[in-house]
Amino acid sequence: MALSEDEIFTKVQEALVDALGVDDDEATRDATLVGDLGAESIDFLDIVFKLEKAFDIQIPREELSPEDILTNSQYVQDGVVTADGMAELKKRMPWADLSKFQENPRVQDFGNLLTVGDLCNYVNSKVNQ
Repeated sequence: MALSEDEIFTKVQEALVDALGVDDDEATRDATLVGDLGAESIDFLDIVFKLEKAFDIQIPREELSPEDILTNSQYVQDGVVTADGMAELKKRMPWADLSKFQENPRVQDFGNLLTVGDLCNYVNSKVNQ
């Protein structure tokens, strides 16, 4: 049975509230996980666990965290993601809105890219295949 976007958002929001100790009204679709909600790398393990449990899905680490692209000299030059690297990110993360990042693709800014809405899109791609 397919889940609606609102059902997915509600469950994602609950997972984030529980994992990060934020309020419902902070975990909006446009809120960034790192910048707005204060998620740190250790928190992502908890978030992934809660999402896997809530939606009965498996989340491979590389699908949400493309570190292998961001640390590869084939895709990054002088701390900036190259056009080839951008193409790889888009292929790996079709559910994420990379348009803002593409304007200034500095690797150090990537962590502040993902939003609650992106996470909902990701979950939607897994549960409504």
